[in-house]
Amino acid sequence: MAMHARPAQPPRLSEDEFGALYRHLRSRTVWAAGDRGALTALTPALVLAATREVRTGRTVTLAAPVETLPGPDNPEPAKHRMSGRSEENTSSGLHFARDSFAMNVHGDADSHIDALCHVIYDGTLHGGVPSSSVTAGGATTLTIEAARDGIVGRGVLLDIPRLRGVPWLEPGDHVTADDLAAAETAQHLRVGEGDLLLVRVGHRRRRTELGPWQAAHERAGLHPSALEFLADRRVAVLGGDGNNDTAPSSTEGVDFPVHVLAVHAMGLHLLDYLQFEDLAPVCEAEGRWSFLCVIAPLRLPDATGSPVNPIAVL
Repeated sequence: MAMHARPAQPPRLSEDEFGALYRHLRSRTVWAAGDRGALTALTPALVLAATREVRTGRTVTLAAPVETLPGPDNPEPAKHRMSGRSEENTSSGLHFARDSFAMNVHGDADSHIDALCHVIYDGTLHGGVPSSSVTAGGATTLTIEAARDGIVGRGVLLDIPRLRGVPWLEPGDHVTADDLAAAETAQHLRVGEGDLLLVRVGHRRRRTELGPWQAAHERAGLHPSALEFLADRRVAVLGGDGNNDTAPSSTEGVDFPVHVLAVHAMGLHLLDYLQFEDLAPVCEAEGRWSFLCVIAPLRLPDATGSPVNPIAVL
């Protein structure tokens, strides 16, 4: 694979520029207001049309294995505890192996989905819901329960390292709207209304080959202005193999501008820290980058998100 020069980075946004972009995107996506946000774009007709993406019946996971060991990007790993001692299961008769899990859903290692109550900005949630609706006992609205029936639609993978001729984007690199449009052209497809848009930056491949790093401080992601592309196409979901946000932030005074724009302004459920290293070679081999995608969060009625294992069906 040819190594191309690192492209010039898009400009930083001032607080005023970000505020104007926020208001603009919110005004363009009023159709996504309500408990389900942009999932309202996933009509039964679009779900039915997405089933026609299935040609071989091959299924591919888009999730990384849950990690239970600490690392630079995972200081609070999931805790896995076996409930019974092994010696209890050696006698005759019936026994059950049992275990329990506890995890920080919104960490920087495990694959997860963000609910619309996850992002609090200027004292409100998506749609102007008061932030007081998120209590010590859990959220009372806009929770991941909005996706209790699953999220099913046409998944589209845009592979930005493939476009640039590199194995991954370096931490701090931004994906722009021009990158997304160029990837469409290179991959011979067009992102459409109700699509589940997945953007590969190569975070997982870099982590596998070079080892984990403090992704909370340095990572590749989308530039806030790239959200214009998503509004143009009226996508239903955004997912990435990183956090979707670049670090350091490109926006003065806002650490996670893409989360604010996507979740708070546009009503998009975000999928963070997926992995596309299984899917990308399959898409390359088959010469197509769209597929049926099935996302089934856990039913956690008061939760701000859920661990998730999305499945691509090709």
